[in-house]
Amino acid sequence: MKFYWTIGIYISTTIFTSCRKVNEDCNQNAFPNAPKQEWFLSYNGTEQESHGHYILSCSDGGYLQIGETGNLQNSSKILIVKTNSEGNLLWKKEISEGNHNLGNSVIELSDGYLICGAKNKNSSLIKLDKQTGAVLFDKSVDNGGTDAFEHIVETANGFIAVGYKEAQDELNTFFTEGIGYLTFLNHQGIKTGELNLNHTLSHAYRIASYNNEYFISGLTSGANDYGLIKLDSSGNLISSFTFGGSSMDHCFGMDISDDGYIFLTGHTLSGTENWDTYTIKINPQGQLVWESIRGNPRGFKPKYIHDEAWDIKSTLDGGCLVIAGTGDEYSIYNRKCGNDGDRSNIWHVYLLKYDANGNLEWQKTYGGDGDWAGEALDITQDGGIIIAVDDGSFGFLKIEDY
Repeated sequence: MKFYWTIGIYISTTIFTSCRKVNEDCNQNAFPNAPKQEWFLSYNGTEQESHGHYILSCSDGGYLQIGETGNLQNSSKILIVKTNSEGNLLWKKEISEGNHNLGNSVIELSDGYLICGAKNKNSSLIKLDKQTGAVLFDKSVDNGGTDAFEHIVETANGFIAVGYKEAQDELNTFFTEGIGYLTFLNHQGIKTGELNLNHTLSHAYRIASYNNEYFISGLTSGANDYGLIKLDSSGNLISSFTFGGSSMDHCFGMDISDDGYIFLTGHTLSGTENWDTYTIKINPQGQLVWESIRGNPRGFKPKYIHDEAWDIKSTLDGGCLVIAGTGDEYSIYNRKCGNDGDRSNIWHVYLLKYDANGNLEWQKTYGGDGDWAGEALDITQDGGIIIAVDDGSFGFLKIEDY
């Protein structure tokens, strides 16, 4: 594994090791402590398919999911779905301008929900009323070319949003081959400053604050490594780091624990037969604590299975939860698992729990009628887990207390 600290004089290289474990039991009896599904509900938009990217456990006990309905080639609309604590629909909202619209993430403010994404190929912030979904403000920023906000954090002076500009692949919502970018905004969503992040990130995905510092994660040039940037409270660069192996490593999820440890997840081709989940824990100084590669929980041939991780949440015990999708994208394989009709080309939600030392406590897949893929997760007020499921619509999957 490569690890570089680019500010200062410290440079070290460690060997990339794989902790990959294949569970040969299709029914996953090796982890009887894995939590069970409580309920699942799904909602669509006005277009043929809808795909969620982010889910939020809200202060009222309900859930909010954001993504798009439709596709970027023809006509996409930002879709926001709000439910109560039982997953019952409270309201839906669609927002669009032109054909190219993205719903990427959301944060909860004291007086509304703030949506990050893009409208008509421009970075966009939309503030919604909590009770009705009514638009409180709708602001767009043209940062250059095709650009978008991926994530945002509130500050004393307003907001800091991260994402990309000058996208070379406009139809790719995961890695656009652009320039990583940061935007400072006031509380009304008006741009007040900017910062080019392209020295480390060509696509910035997540931002979080800890101890008056800001951490930004995402994909490096060519999507080759995980990238992490640390800024001070004024937005000045403190340090930057890269993590990864000899092949591509795609970083999508980040979270910071209450004691300042940073968790990153995504998927890798480094030292694997196919895409596997790749999760790392980093201390507040940017030093690697542990790393783990896991995949193929249903016990198929690894070279045919994609395990794609998208989100991570730290847990109070010093560990973390990782959400992914697992399935076979190769029609030449298509194997059956067990006697319940499950096949390799039917995608499942893939949920993993690590302890503070990087040991796998349990892993489990959840499936339904047709493909299910885990896209995002959050921890609920009752100690359970809410998962955004891509089943061709916005799936809400509630998992019991873990």
